[in-house]
Amino acid sequence: MNSCEQTNVLLVTVGAHGHLNPILTLGKCLVSKGLHVTLATTHNILKNTFGIDVEIFSDGIPKDYNGRPSMDYYMDTLSKFGPINLLALIRAHRSKFSCIIGTPFVPWVVDVADELGVPTAMLWIQPCALFKIYHCFYNQLIEFPTESNPNIIVKLHGLPKFSPDELPSFVLPTNKVRSFDSILNNVFHNLHKWKWVLGNSFTELENEVIGSLDDVGCEFWPVGPLVPARLLGKEDDDGFDYIKSNGESDCITWLNKQKPCSVVYISFGSVLSLSEKEIENIAAGLKATNRPFLWVVKTPGDKEVKELGFLEDIKWQGLIVRWSPQTEVLSHSSVGCFLSHCGWNSLLESLAAGVPVIACPQWTDQPTNAKLVTDIWGVGVKLKKDLKGVVSGEEVSRCVEEVMGGRRSEEFRKNALVWKAVAREALVDGGSSDKNIELFVNEVISCCSSYKGK
Repeated sequence: MNSCEQTNVLLVTVGAHGHLNPILTLGKCLVSKGLHVTLATTHNILKNTFGIDVEIFSDGIPKDYNGRPSMDYYMDTLSKFGPINLLALIRAHRSKFSCIIGTPFVPWVVDVADELGVPTAMLWIQPCALFKIYHCFYNQLIEFPTESNPNIIVKLHGLPKFSPDELPSFVLPTNKVRSFDSILNNVFHNLHKWKWVLGNSFTELENEVIGSLDDVGCEFWPVGPLVPARLLGKEDDDGFDYIKSNGESDCITWLNKQKPCSVVYISFGSVLSLSEKEIENIAAGLKATNRPFLWVVKTPGDKEVKELGFLEDIKWQGLIVRWSPQTEVLSHSSVGCFLSHCGWNSLLESLAAGVPVIACPQWTDQPTNAKLVTDIWGVGVKLKKDLKGVVSGEEVSRCVEEVMGGRRSEEFRKNALVWKAVAREALVDGGSSDKNIELFVNEVISCCSSYKGK
């Protein structure tokens, strides 16, 4: 590795868990390679996280704002005030940065860096397959579903055919989140502004897709899986869970009492909230299996579990909590499968833990991730929804039995364990992702001597 007296890197992202977790993990990797790392984000977190300094910049939302802003309002406000406030933070900072790394949902970071004359990297926080799909969609390289022709089947190099319900929600004519469409359009029309894209994936997992990204206009290097160290068989310093419970969780104590591979773990991440009917149907499906479960439930309107009779009816069968230490849960020997929304962080954690998946995707990249689970990686099944988009209790029960004890259950578990081993190999010294991180670090260090901050 090259050397520089002090090579400073700035990470920039919004204060959402799905963005913070992977970029902080990347930052930890860069610290281990000898770089000095600072994180700039929009919400207060620990002021020093694994050797990473933390700075806060305003997203423009007044502190006395009443209620929760809509996604479109928040992203519009962030894109207006974020660049101004980030630029002021950087200019006031004691360090000069050799590189700025942002996530896709702060695409204006590249313009701030350009004004300062600093090279930029994007941390792509979804699968490389999604990067390929968005690149083709926003550059109109192939045909996608439209209002006049909504049933188009999409085929891209290195990927299976995608029906409309297997594509990311933002490329469909039914998409209602205007701001995300605008952000992604910005990203994929301006890839030439970014010097590097670092993918939160690994070569072995998405080899063909990654091999087809040579023509996107910048270097694309997979550097993942960016998951907590415990899932990669490493010492878990400080318990790498950024989402902390206000109360003590007794999940592990309960799991310790269960048989190996017997527990169904259910969680839909930190953002999604299910309707009362959806929760009731999952409860009915779990009850029919008679299998133990650990279920992270966000009840509608923050109702108590005892207010929902169908949850009270199954409390004897499992453990219902509002939060779980997911890293420790997925690593536990009693967990037999993960019923998940297929958010990319959760899915990578499941792969790294060697746990089969029951996919219940909702929006954004999740429908495509579910397709990868079933058709590419062979680690699970997808819940089928009815014409109203609802999953029945019978379908939940069917999928749990198929993954936990059906004729393909051994195949799912074997494949999951193979991906667990490969994920670990990618980030050991000399592994595919470790080599890419080294390449990136060496290039950043080479920028150190030439940067002259404005």
